[in-house]
Amino acid sequence: MPVKTYRTAVVAMPPPEVWEPIQAIRRRHDRNVQRWMPHITLLYPFVPRTEFDDVLPGLMEVGRQSAAFQVTLAAFWAFTHAFGKATIWLAPEPRHIFVTLQAALQAAFPAYDEQSRFPAGFTPHLSVGQAPSPCVRQHLLETLQASWQPVQFVLTAIALIWREADGPFQIAHAIPLRGASP
Repeated sequence: MPVKTYRTAVVAMPPPEVWEPIQAIRRRHDRNVQRWMPHITLLYPFVPRTEFDDVLPGLMEVGRQSAAFQVTLAAFWAFTHAFGKATIWLAPEPRHIFVTLQAALQAAFPAYDEQSRFPAGFTPHLSVGQAPSPCVRQHLLETLQASWQPVQFVLTAIALIWREADGPFQIAHAIPLRGASP
C-alpha cells in the first residue's frame, strides 16, 4: 500500500499576478488562506516529500502530454456539507480540460484517487471560503458573483507542493505543460 500524506499535493495554480482579487475574497472568507496558495487540487493527499525524486519523471511525462491552456474563473459555486455548512469556490473553465489533466495524473499515480472518488467524480474548483449555513452560503454566492470581474490566465505548469507541520504550502517543482514558454 503506498504511503500518502496531507503535507503534499499536485495542484494547478493561477500565476501570482492574478492572485489579488482571489486573495481579497480568501482573506475575508477562507480559514485556509495562510496554509494554501490559490489552487485547483489535482492529487491530494500525495507521496511523502522524500519520494519527490521518484515521482517527478511521471509528473513530467504528464506535463509533456498536456498542453498549456487558457483558464477563466468567472462563476462561484458551493459544495454543501453536513449541518448546512458549505465551501464556496470558483469554477475553472474549461472544466473538461481540468478533468482530462486530473485523469492523466491519476492514471500515472493510480493509488492517489481521492479527488475522483466523489459521487460526481472529480470537480475542478478553486476554494475561496467557507459558509456556516445555507443562508450565509446563498448570500456569499450572490454577493461575490455580483461584484466579481472574471480572471483569465494561461495555465503553463502544474505544481508539486509540500508543507512542514502546520506551515504554509511551498512549491517544490513546477512541471511545465506542453507548449508553455520557458
